[in-house]
Amino acid sequence: MSLNVVTLVGRAGRDPEVRYFESGSVVCKLTLAVDRARRNSDEPDWFTLEMWGKTAEVAANYVKKGSLIGITGALKFDRWQDRSTGAERTSPIIRVDQLRLLGSKRDNEAGMASFAGDDEF
Repeated sequence: MSLNVVTLVGRAGRDPEVRYFESGSVVCKLTLAVDRARRNSDEPDWFTLEMWGKTAEVAANYVKKGSLIGITGALKFDRWQDRSTGAERTSPIIRVDQLRLLGSKRDNEAGMASFAGDDEF
């Protein structure tokens, strides 16, 4: 048995970047800042998030820089070859399956409180 599940709660580090494709697919990328459990840490951990389909559209419409969100997804690695050195590079990305908008009640009155997957909108 194998398991690849990541659950994070944090604040969006920037407004979402959204791309629409001719096929009708949509992808949304953003960064998430997550504070460590220890109070003595000044710097948050930063994660790159990738969302597709309806989840991407919800993020594009309701998530802004500083928004408090929760996500569940899977860790994956983007791989590419560096153009200048030819070295193989990798970058960890969280592929989001479930997005929860965790802002204040006033923030959520304009939108949905949570969204899970492409099929459940």
